[in-house]
Amino acid sequence: MSADLPRALPASTSDDPRYFIDWPTLFLAIGIYGAFAAVTLNYHALPWWAVLPLGTVIVCLHGSLQHEATHGFPTRWEGVNSWIVGFPLWLWLPYLSYRQTHRTHHQDENLTNPELDPESNYLTAAQIAAMSPLRRWVRQCMRTLGGRMLFGPAYFCFFSWREKVIAIRDGRWDRLRPLFWHIPGAAVVLYWVIGVCDIPLWAYVVFFAYPGTSLTLVRSYAEHRAAGPVQQRTVICEANPFWNWLYLYNNLHLIHHRHPRQAWHARPRQYALEKASLTEANGYYRLPGYGAVFANWLLKPKEPMRHPLEAEIVQRRAA
Repeated sequence: MSADLPRALPASTSDDPRYFIDWPTLFLAIGIYGAFAAVTLNYHALPWWAVLPLGTVIVCLHGSLQHEATHGFPTRWEGVNSWIVGFPLWLWLPYLSYRQTHRTHHQDENLTNPELDPESNYLTAAQIAAMSPLRRWVRQCMRTLGGRMLFGPAYFCFFSWREKVIAIRDGRWDRLRPLFWHIPGAAVVLYWVIGVCDIPLWAYVVFFAYPGTSLTLVRSYAEHRAAGPVQQRTVICEANPFWNWLYLYNNLHLIHHRHPRQAWHARPRQYALEKASLTEANGYYRLPGYGAVFANWLLKPKEPMRHPLEAEIVQRRAA
């Protein structure tokens, strides 16, 4: 960060030595699990057209909560945070795996690099050539927002668990440690859903897990772009209150990458402090909201599948 930019707000950050519990995040977690319990318990009394949006929003918001936990919230103790957020409402993604890959993603000098950034939407020419025709076709479809929402949950689930199978085959037991929490956590979720609430597994996937993951993938669709300067790779999306709340202001994504240990509820104030300097700093990568994201890229690809600056990446690696 350059010297003329405002510093991070000191309050409510996990780096603050006075910080032990971030109460807004803890109350949010209680609210999410309470809402989940209420909707699942009343599943058979609600029409499907009410369950679908409620289930989608709850699972997506829980994913946003998990994101905050990877950065040290709601408590100072990672083990406690894992217990609080680690119940996989979307079933497929082990929280501890996500925590590891997301922290790798925050090495900003590697943002969007397909070889180093595990959350990059781009691929190298070699990665594309190594894909089967079906996988390549799915990735082409996922270049559009609609394709990402439709195929993304199944795609990421399949290849996440494919990696676990390969780890078992190769005896890489260190890569299986996240499952030691994920499997019992998922068992608790499924016991509640199927055993207590009598919701069929297919219905939970259709009304909760799959669309909740799809909605999460809307946020990450345009978060980053290929650009030379690091500060120009990350978006500011000025969304309305619903999307701000759903994504816990992570749509102000450049703010988050500048201050990754800052609580979600401090981001609007931090954005107000830095807003005047951000337009030029991030190369005018600003979106007026998710309505624009849907309007522009629901059926049209935003960017190429191959990283447009791959030659520069290879050159830096050789150097």
